[in-house]
Amino acid sequence: MAPNELVERSAAAIAAAVNAREISATEMTQATLERVGAVDGDVGAYLTVLAEDALAQAAAVDRRVAGGEAPALAGVPLAVKDNMCLRGSRTTCGSKILERWIAPYTATAVQRLLNAGAIAIGKANCDEFAMGSSCENSALGITRNPYDLGRVPGGSSGGSAAAVAAFEAAIGLGSDTGGSVREPGAFSGVVGFKPSYGRISRYGLIAFASSLDQIGPLTRTVRDAALAYDAMAGFDAMDATSVDRPVEETASTLRDDLRGLRVGIVAEFDPAALGGEMERVYRAAHADLQRLGAELVDVSLPTADYGVPTYYLIAPAECSSNLARFDGVRYGLRVAGNDVRAMYDATRSAGFGAEVKRRILIGTHALSSGYYDAYYVRAQKARTLIADDFRRAFATCDLIACPAASCPAFRFGAKSDPYSMYLMDYYTIPMALAGLPALSVPCGWVRPDDGVHALPIGLQLCAPLFAERLLLGAAPAYQRATKHRDAYAPLPERLTA
Repeated sequence: MAPNELVERSAAAIAAAVNAREISATEMTQATLERVGAVDGDVGAYLTVLAEDALAQAAAVDRRVAGGEAPALAGVPLAVKDNMCLRGSRTTCGSKILERWIAPYTATAVQRLLNAGAIAIGKANCDEFAMGSSCENSALGITRNPYDLGRVPGGSSGGSAAAVAAFEAAIGLGSDTGGSVREPGAFSGVVGFKPSYGRISRYGLIAFASSLDQIGPLTRTVRDAALAYDAMAGFDAMDATSVDRPVEETASTLRDDLRGLRVGIVAEFDPAALGGEMERVYRAAHADLQRLGAELVDVSLPTADYGVPTYYLIAPAECSSNLARFDGVRYGLRVAGNDVRAMYDATRSAGFGAEVKRRILIGTHALSSGYYDAYYVRAQKARTLIADDFRRAFATCDLIACPAASCPAFRFGAKSDPYSMYLMDYYTIPMALAGLPALSVPCGWVRPDDGVHALPIGLQLCAPLFAERLLLGAAPAYQRATKHRDAYAPLPERLTA
């Protein structure tokens, strides 16, 4: 069997073939490593490739299968965002301050995927400490969009999204704080799924904003996202924010149509505001939802416009607190100084990039004496209003459909001012603030005026809190009926092994 045929299989198909002994996990891993060697010089999805460890994991999975086990993700290649710990591997957060840090333990979500038979191929690039919407803020490498190497893959989980899109992994593990799984999913033509806050353990995820961070998978199909979610979800005593409630299995509840579902169309997210090709794609997506049997209903999120300013007070405030630990004393980079204060200043000045410093300054100011009530407390009150709007909307619908992004992948440097970059998360931030499950699924292609390649874009679907089964059950019907991802291959002239 040709290596390309193997790596282009879905995670579900790979696991089925390994468990049926049609292929071995070792063969699958070797084919994936060959693919990485052939294309990652162009794509730059990985900061660290764990070839030796991956082959050892694959051999262990083959022994499990030979012994009669049937792991749910047997032999499935996995890209792990480099802000999640994997014991014995470099875990950098895309930052110079952790460039040489070796994780002493493995994150719970990662370990659960490994327990299910997945094979960690490597650690994927990301915006530094997950702060960004394009993957341009990494201090350690450049990741390119597999559909146009002159454009960004989205962020902050850009490496994981690019790895899945370029067939360098079947599952990419990302983290979503304000849209960092869903937006790169949209930009890279894959599914990006953010579960409810507290549903997947954050233990071993290096914190950016603790009340917002959530681990989620990037995959080529919704079914694969469901398989990954089923493996990861559940209570973890090591995470104080983990929710102790039963997990409903999702992978066996995938629907063929949307009959009986009411899908809310948000008045404040009118596609007319996007215009041109973007409006055409999203209006066509609404029509496809109707064609599949959904009833479209109008809903309103009156506080949606406050999402971005609310987020950019809460997230930097929590970032300021969480990143205080990187001081040159306990781990990571240390730059010598004449005294402790000088060492702190030198270490953090050299170790953090511009965007991380910017958010630390914003957050420190918002938490400072005299400003805490005016900024941070007020933002938390606005967050409550946003969550209340969603509750009222879901009283009249089962799911909400809206854009995942306001534009397709843009060229490197096109959003160089912070304000333009922050607005990239306009459509994804409200769901993050409310803690709701949401995903981006490919919904069409646009050809921007400044490009020659058609670029993917995603439709965002959102469900009530802990309604993952509903969301993951419905989304496959749309993906299977439309098959948007199959319209174009990722730059075959550049990305052919």
